[in-house]
Amino acid sequence: MFRKILIANRGEIACRVIRTARRLGVATVAVYSDADRNALHVEMADEAIRLGPAEAAESYLNIAAIIEAAKASGAEAVHPGYGFLSENPDFVEAVKAAGLVFIGPSASAIRAMGLKDAAKALMEKAGVPVVPGYHGERQDAAFLAGEATAIGYPVLIKARAGGGGKGMRRVEDPADFSAALESARREGESAFGDGRVLVEKYMAKPRHIEVQVFGDGHGYVVHLFERDCSLQRRHQKVIEEAPAPGMTAQMREAMGAAAVRAAAAIGYSGAGTVEFIADVSDGLRQDRFYFMEMNTRLQVEHPVTEAITGLDLVEWQLRVAAGEPLPKRQEELAITGWAFEARLYAENPAREFLPATGRLAVFDLPDSARIDSGVRAGDIVTPYYDPMIAKVITHGQTRAEALARLEAALEKCRVGGVTTNAGFLVRLCRLPAFAAGDVDTGLIGRAGEGLLVEPEASEEAFALAALSALGLLEMPDDPDPWAHIRGFRLWGEAARTVFLDHGGAEHALRIVMPGGRRFRLDHNGLSTEVGLLSVNGDAIRLDCDGHVFSATVHRDAASIVVFFGGHAHAFAIAEEAGHHGEAAAGGDRLSAPMPGLVRIVSAAPGARVARGDALVTMEAMKMELVLAAPRDGVVAAVPVAVGDQVAEGALLLSLEPEEAA
Repeated sequence: MFRKILIANRGEIACRVIRTARRLGVATVAVYSDADRNALHVEMADEAIRLGPAEAAESYLNIAAIIEAAKASGAEAVHPGYGFLSENPDFVEAVKAAGLVFIGPSASAIRAMGLKDAAKALMEKAGVPVVPGYHGERQDAAFLAGEATAIGYPVLIKARAGGGGKGMRRVEDPADFSAALESARREGESAFGDGRVLVEKYMAKPRHIEVQVFGDGHGYVVHLFERDCSLQRRHQKVIEEAPAPGMTAQMREAMGAAAVRAAAAIGYSGAGTVEFIADVSDGLRQDRFYFMEMNTRLQVEHPVTEAITGLDLVEWQLRVAAGEPLPKRQEELAITGWAFEARLYAENPAREFLPATGRLAVFDLPDSARIDSGVRAGDIVTPYYDPMIAKVITHGQTRAEALARLEAALEKCRVGGVTTNAGFLVRLCRLPAFAAGDVDTGLIGRAGEGLLVEPEASEEAFALAALSALGLLEMPDDPDPWAHIRGFRLWGEAARTVFLDHGGAEHALRIVMPGGRRFRLDHNGLSTEVGLLSVNGDAIRLDCDGHVFSATVHRDAASIVVFFGGHAHAFAIAEEAGHHGEAAAGGDRLSAPMPGLVRIVSAAPGARVARGDALVTMEAMKMELVLAAPRDGVVAAVPVAVGDQVAEGALLLSLEPEEAA
C-alpha cells in the first residue's frame, strides 16, 4: 500500500478519498486554487499545495503544476477523483513519466473509451450492443442532417468527447437540427476541446442503467451490479439507485457480462462504469439494452454500490493501483438491500435549474443518512466549479424503506444563503411513478411545473418570518415574568407592521402583541393566533391556531429563511433591502443571471426583436445559457461584446422603453 498520495481534485470527492486513505493509514496531499484556499478538503488533508488562480484551466487542469506538487510533497501516487483530469490520457502519461502511480486505468484504456464514436465501434467488435446512429468521422452539417433524417426523428446530438450532459441536444424537428448542432459543437469545444459530434436515435422511453466494473493488473474483471440513473434533468443525474427496479436475474447477468466484456476488451484496470440505455417502451427487456459509453473513473454515484455491496470502492482503487489483485471474485459478490443517492445542488429548479452562487449561511444536513460533501457552513459557492454541494445517501432492506429514509433525510436538510434543489428532491421522492419504480429519463419532464416550483409559503411560515423580522423570536431566559411581557400597553394591545418580499411579491404583515409569548398575525385578510413554545438557537417550536410544529429560522441582515415542512421559504425584509419597484423596468433589460462568459450576441442597437428571440448566449458553470428577449421591442443598447466576462446582474442588452418602441 502507498504511504502518501496526492488527490488531484477538490470538494466532495477529495474529501471522500481522504477519509478512506486516513482509515488505511495513507497520508494525503490536497491541491487547491485561490478560490479554495480555505476549503474543507484543504483542511482535511495532511498537507496542501496551491496550484494557481480560481479558473480551472490555471489550477485543477494544470498538469505541470499538479505533477510538480506531487513530486515536491513526496507523494507516490495520484488519485484523480472525477471530472477535471480524471479521464485525460495525457495526464496519466505525465504522472507515469514523473515516476508516480496513476490511481486509475491506463492511458490506452482511457483513449479507447474517450471518444464515443470509436468506443462504439470497439464495442460492436466485442459483441456489446450499441445504440443505432451515426458514429463516423464526417462532420459537415448537411451530411449529419441527412444522417439524422435516415435515423428518424427525434434524434440526439452528442459531443463525441462529452459527458455529464454537456454538448448534448435533443432534436424533434428537422428545422431545428442546424441550430442544435452548432450549440452542441460550441459546448463540446468549450467543455472538452472537441466540437465533433455523433447522432443517435432518441428513444421515447429510455432508462439509463449503468454497471460498475473493476479490473486489476492481473487480467481479472468483475462487475459490482447495476445502478439506475434515469432520474435526470438537462441530461444530468439527480437521484440514483441500486439495484435497478424491475431488474430480473437473467437481465442482470446479461448486462453484467456485457459490461465485463467491454472492460476486458481494453485491458481495463481500476474502477469504471459501463453505461447502457434501455428502451422500456415495452418494459425492461433483455434484448433492448445498448452500450452508450464507458466512464473510465470512479462515478459520482458510487456510494449506492458501496451501500448494497458493503465495499469501499476507493479502497479497491488504492489496492489495485498498488498492484494487489481484486479483493473479491465475482461469485463472492452479492446485493444486500437497496440504496438511493440524491444530489443536492446550489441551483434553482424553477429557473431551468440555473446554478446559484453565494455564501452558505446555513449548512445543516441530517445524521440519519450518509452525507458526502466538500463544504460547510460559511463556505462560498463560486461560479468556477460544479454547483453540487452534497450527496445524501440512504440504505434499506427494501426499496420502499430506502426511499422513505431518503425523503425523511431530504426534509431535514437546512441550507440557507443560496437557492438549492432540496425541495425539488423531496417532491421527486413523492412522485407516485417514482415510488412505484416506473422510471425513465423523461419522468421529470412529464411531471410538470408543480415539481419544479416551490409551493407558496404557508401562514405558519409567514408568521415565523414576521416574528423574526421584528426580533420577537428572541426569548429571554430570565425567570422574572415581567421579562416576557412584550406587548403590554396601558390602554390596549401593541401592534407592529413589517413588509416582507416573498417570491417577488411584497406582503404587509401586522403582528398584534397581547403580551407574553402569544401573538396574532394579520395577513391577506386572515388572522392567525400564534404561540411561541420554545426557542433553541434557530430551532423554533410554535403553535399556530392549534397546530403545534417545529421549524428552523435563519436571519441575516436583510433576509430570512424559514425551513418548514420539508421546504425552505426565503423572505427579504423589504424596508432594509430597499428594492421596491425594481421589477418595473425589468421588461426593458436583459441581465446576466450569474457570472459568465459572453459567447454570442445576436442583436445590434436598432434591431427589432420579438419576445422569446435568442439575443445573448452565455457560458457559465460548464453550460450554455441562452437569454431571450423579455418582450417585443427595439434594441436600444448592447453594452457587452463576445468574449466579455460579466458579473451576475450585469446589463447585457436593453430595449427602448415601450412608449418609444
